[in-house]
Amino acid sequence: MTTNTPGSAARAVGTASAPPPHLAGNFAPVMEELTAYELPVTGAVPPELTGWYLRNGPNPRDAASAHWFFGDGMVHGVRLEGGKAVSYRNRWVRTVTFTDGIRVGDDRGDHGLAAGVANTHVVRHAGRTFALVESSFPYEIDCRPGHELETVGPYDFGGRLTTAMTAHPKTCPTTGELHFFGYATRSAPYLTYHRADADGSLAVSRPIEVPAPTMMHDFHLTAEHVVFMDLPMVFDHRSPGMPFVWNPEYGARLGVLRRDDPYGQVRWFSIDPCYVFHSLNAFDDSQGRIVLHVSRYPTFEFTSLPTLWRWTIDLASGKVTEEQLDDQSGEFPRIDDRMAGLDARFGHITRSGGPGSGPLPGALIRYDLHAGTSTRHDFGPGRQPDEASFAPADDRPDGPGWLLTYVYDAATDTSDLVILDAEDISKDPVATVHLPRRVPHGFHGNWLPDPDPDPTQGPGR
Repeated sequence: MTTNTPGSAARAVGTASAPPPHLAGNFAPVMEELTAYELPVTGAVPPELTGWYLRNGPNPRDAASAHWFFGDGMVHGVRLEGGKAVSYRNRWVRTVTFTDGIRVGDDRGDHGLAAGVANTHVVRHAGRTFALVESSFPYEIDCRPGHELETVGPYDFGGRLTTAMTAHPKTCPTTGELHFFGYATRSAPYLTYHRADADGSLAVSRPIEVPAPTMMHDFHLTAEHVVFMDLPMVFDHRSPGMPFVWNPEYGARLGVLRRDDPYGQVRWFSIDPCYVFHSLNAFDDSQGRIVLHVSRYPTFEFTSLPTLWRWTIDLASGKVTEEQLDDQSGEFPRIDDRMAGLDARFGHITRSGGPGSGPLPGALIRYDLHAGTSTRHDFGPGRQPDEASFAPADDRPDGPGWLLTYVYDAATDTSDLVILDAEDISKDPVATVHLPRRVPHGFHGNWLPDPDPDPTQGPGR
């Protein structure tokens, strides 16, 4: 095992008084970067899994931050290969905020949208791997052998990207295009839609008119449409603490844009005021409607709990049907990403407490969206899972595969990478990879299989 600690001294958490919830327990940051090899495993790692499981999350380098959302990004990765857990490593994303303390709006140098914490997600597109946060440019990280998780730098699509980039881009499984948006908080245009071709070239950037800047964390993609959520979490930089306020009088609506007319009209459909951090999936049904599944909060409070809902947009009548599908709370909804924008049968939601809500019995819920049923995996007392990513077993979308998630054990103050059989998550784990240290609760990640060798392409990152 090797250890690396950045040069600046880390400040201890909670030495004078009890730390706030987002810096306590397994929300507290870890202060060393480790590399460990030949990880012990209970069970058997599926030999089909060759690649990286990466997950991002906030980990303030000075062990202090005003809110969970603000900590410096740290990527935790486990390398699986040949039925073995080859290695674990964690690395801070070396943004200019991390290295120089420069944040959005600072006057120190012309860093612009390169200033950010890159703490929310890890995605791959066109051979590049990006650490994302919605307030700035993506940061490219290097996953090649010998360069594991090193920061390459901010990425602006060759100078064509002039807005921030959402942490929740969508890859169309048919075209390979990457769809995303950026929002601005101080001046119009407050919302801009972007589309990058399969080769990574930014092909579309168009402003979309909205009445005010809202915290638009996620959106929806179908085979024919892009759907934006203009919800009543409105930016207000006069607000103490977080720079946005819940304003139900703003209203809530869904904006529909046709993919074949990216500069065309956006149609808006009113819905009941609510907030949604994360979409599960969306698709166009056989009756010309758009069906969306979301993890929906009735109002925006960090202590409130979301549940799974379905919205159906009837494009002919102009009405939206809103239905609650379950009373079990859960967040971080995921599907087999090869079904993005299509009628996915299965979806998965994680049940685990946030820093303000306290711990819930840790569980993973699998929904059969066609049958209207669900199954669950309970992790046991004191064991809290994070978001689970789907890793396919073969080339059949919505077919067999595994769910991978970091699980924290409060009794031992350690973490594991747990691998479940997606077709029967109620069973014991297929494999439990025991990690050399706890992994703090974080946000999003992905299973990134090794790409097939292509002699016409450069080395993938």
